Amino acid sequence: MRSFRLLLAILPATVALFGQASESFSYQVEWRLINAGRTDLVWNRNANGYKGQLKLYSAGLVSRLFRVNDIYDAQGTGELCAQEARLQSEEGNRKRDTTVRWTGKKSYYKELDLVKKETLLERELDTPGCVHDVLAALAKLRTLNHLQPGQSTSLPISDGKKMVMARVEAQEKEKVSTKLGPFNAIRYEAFLFNDILFKRNARLFVWISDDARRLPLQIQVRMRIHIGTVTFTLDKMDAAMEATKK
Repeated sequence: MRSFRLLLAILPATVALFGQASESFSYQVEWRLINAGRTDLVWNRNANGYKGQLKLYSAGLVSRLFRVNDIYDAQGTGELCAQEARLQSEEGNRKRDTTVRWTGKKSYYKELDLVKKETLLERELDTPGCVHDVLAALAKLRTLNHLQPGQSTSLPISDGKKMVMARVEAQEKEKVSTKLGPFNAIRYEAFLFNDILFKRNARLFVWISDDARRLPLQIQVRMRIHIGTVTFTLDKMDAAMEATKK
């Protein structure tokens, strides 16, 4: 169940691409065909940069087995260059507070164990002048409407402990069914797992609507059979976005 910590890192960010200053999205989380919880995301952007907050919380059977209540806050520049991030996580009996700060060409990572009241890890890392935290990197994906099936690109992504040039592939045009209706979408694969940015053996897929809004419709993490697949499916968004024509 510790995979929830990694899932939070790869959930879809949103960015105001078409004149909106803020957006909000909500996702149902499914694991092994059962309701595993919810994810709520709020994204704000103005001339000074962006701020995003993502909340992940378990529900039902999963919550009884392993309760999860995580809050991730991130902010950065108007070009989606990361500046600060904080993860406050409560997972089972574990409580941690992780902060990352990016300044110029360095990042500073610190992870605290709030139960044992001790520092678990501190790390300083050399980085390029502009890197994306994972939220901003996946927000960047929404801007890549030129990236069509059969094409790929690379993005500079850092979690504060590691920096990689992560490959993103546009793979297929598909239909995605949600509670908001069916959408034409493009399926992308982002290569962040398998000891690239995260150690876990998994594959990450993101479906973005194939229209002007470029909505993050669905995210799926496919792990080993004994762990299973976790799927995040959009089922709510703010009224202004929903009213916009497809």
